[in-house]
Amino acid sequence: MLVSAKEMLNKARDGKYAVGQFNINNLEWTKAVLLTAQENNSPVILGVSEGAGKYMGGYHAIVGMVNGLLEDLKITVPVALHLDHGSYEGAFKTIEAGFSSVMFDGSHYPIAENIEKTKELVKLAAEKGISLEAEVGSIGGEEDGVVGAGEIADPNECKSIADLGVTMLAAGIGNIHGKYPANWKGLDFKALAAIKELTGDMPLVLHGGTGIPAEMIKEAISLGVAKINVNTECQLSFAEATRKYIEAGKDLEGKGFDPRKLLAPGFEAIKATVKEKMDLFGSVNKA
Repeated sequence: MLVSAKEMLNKARDGKYAVGQFNINNLEWTKAVLLTAQENNSPVILGVSEGAGKYMGGYHAIVGMVNGLLEDLKITVPVALHLDHGSYEGAFKTIEAGFSSVMFDGSHYPIAENIEKTKELVKLAAEKGISLEAEVGSIGGEEDGVVGAGEIADPNECKSIADLGVTMLAAGIGNIHGKYPANWKGLDFKALAAIKELTGDMPLVLHGGTGIPAEMIKEAISLGVAKINVNTECQLSFAEATRKYIEAGKDLEGKGFDPRKLLAPGFEAIKATVKEKMDLFGSVNKA
C-alpha cells in the first residue's frame, strides 16, 4: 500500500539520514527499485516526472503498475509514489490518479504566486492525506523540459513557503540535474544552514543527487536534508550495462534478443546503484 512520505521523512530528519527518491521510467526500473528497497529494509520514494508519466502511458497506468507490484512482490517497506517537478495542473492530475505524494515546482513563478498556488495544494494534500513538496530557488540543469539556472534560494522565501504547511521543501543550493561539470563550485552549505535556521524542522530535499561527492551528501544530511533525488545515475548505469551486453554480442546468442534477457543487465545495474545510494544516505534497515 502506498503511503505519504511525511512519516518516513520525519523519521529520517530525526535519525540524521535521508530517504532516496529514485525516478522510475518503466516496469524494470520500478521493480528494481522496489526489490532493492525490500532487500535492504529501506523506505523509498518512487519519483515520476511529467515526461516519464506520458512515456509510461499516463498516471493511472503508473498507479496501477506500482500497486500491483507492491502486492505481487510482497513489498512491506514504506513506499511513496511521488510526482517530481510537477506543474500546478500536473499536481491535481496525479492526486486524482492516486499518487501518495506530489511536488509542485512553483520556483519559476514570482514568490507571491508560488505561495498562492502552494497554499491551494497544501489544503488539497491535507484533505487527501498525502505529502506535498514545494520548491524555492531553482535546480540547475534540465530534466524533462524543466530548466533551471541554479539560483540559490532566498532563506526568507523558504520560510514563507515552509510556513504554509508543506511536508518538505526543495531549495536550490547550487545543485543541478544531470552530470556535474568539472568547474562545479559545489553545494552552498552556508545557504543551506541559513535555510535550515529559518525553516526549523522542515525536512529539506536535495535534487540532483547524481555525482555529488559522498562527504557533501553527508554534510547536507547533517544540515536537515532528509530526501535526496537520484535519476541520472540510474540511467547511466542502465545504459552502460545494456551497451556492454549488446557490444559483446549477447543479443545474438540463443534467444539473447528476448527483452527479458536484453534488459536484465540494466535491471541489475539499477539495483546496484540504488543499493549504493541507500548505503550512502543511511536508509538501510530504517523501514
